[in-house]
Amino acid sequence: MTSNLLTSQAAGQLRPLFPPLEPHRSGRLAVDAIHEIYWEECGNPGGIPVLFLHGGPGGGLSPAHRRFFNPAYYRIILFDQRGSGKSTPLGEVRANTTQLLIGDIEQLRELLGVRQWLVFGGSWGSTLALAYGQAHPDRCLGFVLRGIFLCGPDEIDWFMNGMRWFYPEVHNAFAGHIPEAERGDLLKAYARRLFCDDPAEYLPAARAWARYEGSCSYLQTNPEAIADFSADPVALGVARLEAHYFLNGGFFGPDQLIGSVDRIRHLPAVIVQGRYDMVCPPATALRLHEKWPEARLEIVTTAGHSALEPGITDALIRATEEFRLRP
Repeated sequence: MTSNLLTSQAAGQLRPLFPPLEPHRSGRLAVDAIHEIYWEECGNPGGIPVLFLHGGPGGGLSPAHRRFFNPAYYRIILFDQRGSGKSTPLGEVRANTTQLLIGDIEQLRELLGVRQWLVFGGSWGSTLALAYGQAHPDRCLGFVLRGIFLCGPDEIDWFMNGMRWFYPEVHNAFAGHIPEAERGDLLKAYARRLFCDDPAEYLPAARAWARYEGSCSYLQTNPEAIADFSADPVALGVARLEAHYFLNGGFFGPDQLIGSVDRIRHLPAVIVQGRYDMVCPPATALRLHEKWPEARLEIVTTAGHSALEPGITDALIRATEEFRLRP
């Protein structure tokens, strides 16, 4: 196993994101009576298909997400998951489960006429990538995964409570939004506010939740990222859907994603993990790698959680270039 685990340091000449690009086509797909998802496609229409899965749940897309892939060689496909970004209704938790998201991916694949694609996802996107791959291994060329999250109870507890050991002032503000008598179970206390019908209750709760996550996502505090997380459309999608999925254990059985790794072990994979990732700590990535030793695990020693930290970006782009050049 150790021969396929390496560490890297963000030093010297790092690969930046590819230049900005615009979609050459986009659309909306009604996946059921409630949800309509937004999708877009850019890069080379005849290139290697790659599917980008955003984080959260509820995080949605940004223009930067198109730029992890060489547009001359990749057919880059991105979509906003149910309740996220430009998909509607924003923040909707009805008919919103991992299994339904997997079905949406298959609907999108069929709509776009893709036979197989490389699956790229970070944070919750890595969760969904693993779940999709295990459900449809024959549709996957391989995986590029970042900031591994398996949605287990220990990981959820870490997010809700454990980060206070490294971000005590940030966690104090997060917990401080909840009356002291309810702080024994922050997840349920936030859920009561996030899922009520009063915007005077749910919007401040959503902003507090999203600000907490944004404040812990970089090795060094990134005010721009905190502001982006705190904007109402992002905050509402992130906070409501994360709370919904956390309360339901990601809609997985116990250790489901680890227990089903054998379904995808034959496929090539690169796992990129920040050493100081406070949102999705490295122990989970190592645990996945121990069950999937054929995958390459790269631990970036000078990075936290975000895909946009220089060392993480560099490692992800090296991975996509490596897949592009595979025989």
